[in-house]
Amino acid sequence: MNLKTLCLAGAAALALSAGAAGAEPVDKLAGWEPLFDMSAAPAEGAPADYGRWGFDASGMEKANKPGDSFFDFANGGWYARTEIPADKSSYGVGSMVNDMTQVQLRSLIEAAGAKHAPVTTNDGKIGALYNSFMDEARIEKLDAAPIKPELDAIRAAKNHTDIARLMGRANGGFGGSFFGVGVTPDQKDPNHYRLISGTGGMSLPDRDYYLAAPFAPKKAAYRAYVAQMLGMIGWAEPEKHADEILAMETKIAEASWTRAERRDRDKTYNPMKPSELPAYAPGFDWGVYFDAAGFGKADRVVLTTNTAYPKIAKIFADTPVETLQAWEAFRVADEAAPYLSKRFVDAQFAFRGTTLSGAKENRPRWKRGVSLVDGSLGEVVGKQYVAQYFPADSKAKMDDLVKQLRVALRHRIENLTWMSPETKAKALYKLDKFGVKIGYPTKWRDYSALQVDPTDLLGNVRRANRFEWQYNHDKLDKVVDREEWGMTPQTVNAYYNPVQNEIVFPAAILQAPFFNPKADMAINFGGIGGVIGHEMTHGFDDQGRKSDGDGVLKDWWTAEDAAKFDAQAKKYGAQYDTYEVAPGVHVKGAQTMGENIADLGGVLIGLDAYHAWLKGQPAPVVDGFTGDQRVMLGWAQVWRQKARPDALMQQATSDVHSPARFRVDGPLRNVDAWYAAWGVKEGDKLYLKPEDRVKIW
Repeated sequence: MNLKTLCLAGAAALALSAGAAGAEPVDKLAGWEPLFDMSAAPAEGAPADYGRWGFDASGMEKANKPGDSFFDFANGGWYARTEIPADKSSYGVGSMVNDMTQVQLRSLIEAAGAKHAPVTTNDGKIGALYNSFMDEARIEKLDAAPIKPELDAIRAAKNHTDIARLMGRANGGFGGSFFGVGVTPDQKDPNHYRLISGTGGMSLPDRDYYLAAPFAPKKAAYRAYVAQMLGMIGWAEPEKHADEILAMETKIAEASWTRAERRDRDKTYNPMKPSELPAYAPGFDWGVYFDAAGFGKADRVVLTTNTAYPKIAKIFADTPVETLQAWEAFRVADEAAPYLSKRFVDAQFAFRGTTLSGAKENRPRWKRGVSLVDGSLGEVVGKQYVAQYFPADSKAKMDDLVKQLRVALRHRIENLTWMSPETKAKALYKLDKFGVKIGYPTKWRDYSALQVDPTDLLGNVRRANRFEWQYNHDKLDKVVDREEWGMTPQTVNAYYNPVQNEIVFPAAILQAPFFNPKADMAINFGGIGGVIGHEMTHGFDDQGRKSDGDGVLKDWWTAEDAAKFDAQAKKYGAQYDTYEVAPGVHVKGAQTMGENIADLGGVLIGLDAYHAWLKGQPAPVVDGFTGDQRVMLGWAQVWRQKARPDALMQQATSDVHSPARFRVDGPLRNVDAWYAAWGVKEGDKLYLKPEDRVKIW
């Protein structure tokens, strides 16, 4: 989809993928990321108390100096008293809002199931899918039997060509692939869907887990997990194959691009004919792979991490068939584990939930069931969610706020001193062309072709995967549907899509503290205003800026302006490189650049929009806080989050978003108004000399 998103921790779990396990998901192939990290599981909770003016002042710790850490000043009290729920690797405001949404979805899902409607109806599908997940007795009785068809097919593979065929079929099913493939809007022809491909093959969160010393214990634990899972499915010589799989994946990690490199939209747009791949990347049966994936007739594919293709194809060719079979078997078991018996669920959670992320307990089964239904029948559930829980006036109020933030960004662009009139005119054209989607789609997807059986959980997951895969597969070479959404209405998140030049705000994020109609407007401009500004700025971050107002990936900047921008971006990234999340593990400025720039823009645009909203009148002082101070407190409040050490390490290596602390302190220390508002001075830990503060938008 090529979306740039806000990415808050704790949004809906992405249990189902349209791509093959072990390969880069299609959305990542195209380069989009959400407002929040969407991998963390939701926890249950009640609405928080945000006081009489929209800010939870009890969460402050005024003993902390704003200039030493504004995150600790605004959120230190909350941080000290908050215990991360046992089923969470991190917990914060995004999780809290998602908690409420999950409880609402549960009520909708269980109500649909109670109707006992025919499984051909939407209510019937919802109820049947949820009930199939909750039928633990049947699932325990079946144990590993549901994945027997996949394992039998793997055992029957006789050569590398057969393995390539399995990898192609794994798209939309269970199994792994060294190469991912999918359909997204073409970055240089945004009106048409095209085939896109990227490399995969790693089962750990990032290449650093294989190559960097701080992650050596995780790598060793992964090797043990592979052996454990192979043993559980009765695969021969699990210990031997675990060693071989780890060695193979380590070679793939060495050949793979870094996450920062994979962000570069210029370097990741490499079109070629599928017929050229055998010569470009010999050793892998590309014709068989594309045929098995359903793209045998495609005449064009865009490679993302193109220089890794020959290296990984050679690794495939050099790896014995028996090792590839064992890897495929492991990938099937690992991916299917959440839908198998308790021993599989527990084994996978012990590694992926506890060892990698630090969570102490798995989520209650109802939460996992809600996530499955939400991920499989997203817009069916979404339509019901909007009807029951999304106030009609929220959409109108949000539309008005977007207009105000657009004016604020226009004013900033018009007054830039470093940008030439030529580039500035094109930037304003792009801003004027921004599309805006708020709340929910204007048309809803049809799920009538998806068959659900209340007695067949894994079959339901297979069919849901295949349904989603086929839905995207069938778009190839067709005209882009600009009414389609990349998130469901019940997702607590937001995004910017550079290929369609649009900002999108699902209904579920339009809740307190992000958007609170009862709050002081300064808090709203710091909260949802900062979110809006963040998404708008993504159109002008280091990668989003590469698309023009019509969504076309092209260079519309003068060389001098581009150089000035890049110099400031590099300076900004260097700041983030100094932020340490664990011994020897730092935030990666280049990897998180787009989100960091968007955060800085969000703060500045929200502050400007608040000043404009005052219409020349002095801002009121509320409980001793000025208007500017309350805007900044509103921003800090939405990034209120606490994470376990393992989760922070994983985020630093595999996520394009900085940890929450640095989404507060990082941008604010570059905002002149922050210094004035809080009396920050030289000697304070976050102090930057005026000439060292980054000025971009």
